[in-house]
Amino acid sequence: MSLRVLGCSGSIAAGCRTTSFLVDDDILIDAGTGVGDLPLDELARIDHILLSHSHLDHVLGLPLLADSVMRRRAGQPPIQVHALPATLAVLREHVFNNLLWPDFTRLPHPRHPVLSLHEISTGQHLVLGRRERHIEVLPARHSVPAVGFGVEGAQGWWIYTGDTGPNPALHPLLANRPVQHLVIEIAFSEAERSVAADSLHHCPSTLAAELAHVPAGARVHLTHIKPGEMPAVLGDLAERLPGLALHPLTAGDRLDWN
Repeated sequence: MSLRVLGCSGSIAAGCRTTSFLVDDDILIDAGTGVGDLPLDELARIDHILLSHSHLDHVLGLPLLADSVMRRRAGQPPIQVHALPATLAVLREHVFNNLLWPDFTRLPHPRHPVLSLHEISTGQHLVLGRRERHIEVLPARHSVPAVGFGVEGAQGWWIYTGDTGPNPALHPLLANRPVQHLVIEIAFSEAERSVAADSLHHCPSTLAAELAHVPAGARVHLTHIKPGEMPAVLGDLAERLPGLALHPLTAGDRLDWN
């Protein structure tokens, strides 16, 4: 199984793309600005989109993707968008409302739209895509209803925490499975610890405590660091976690697991 990092930044700047991961070629996990770097034929091959939550940096590629591929996907089933009910409600009310953006859940025709919306819940197991990937919806703890996702391989898991602060509900789920890759967020430097706490994101001190629960052998990848904050975040983590290998993601990275 293969995953391409399209975006992994906490915001935008030159060279920074917000969160989006492509599993093989047909499942998109979050739809941040990184989606826009895919060529049109690759965009058109996406059949499923899983959204961790409703914040703009994770969904803003979705309405533009729908517009781009609608003509190319004529005659195909709609792209299925999977998200919590609260996230889908935000999309219906604030995005696909014919004011901010056309309602692509009814275009090009209400009976044959380019997008369809599907509710998920924490703990749910999904089987999606042409290769029938097994995906689990994981708990997250954020300022809006949110989830993470785990994608199962034959011998291990790729785990994505989504946007989250300290999340004890995830600890036993990590302990009870072979995790090959853990993609965990850290949005703020230690200087902004109070902002991280208020917005339920990680900073170095809370992430260091969280990583104590990571199973041995898991490769730890950092995502969602704000533009310009990488040196401060990595320097602080190195002091708190000497000897622990941490891998900050960059757009274009590929992760493989069995």
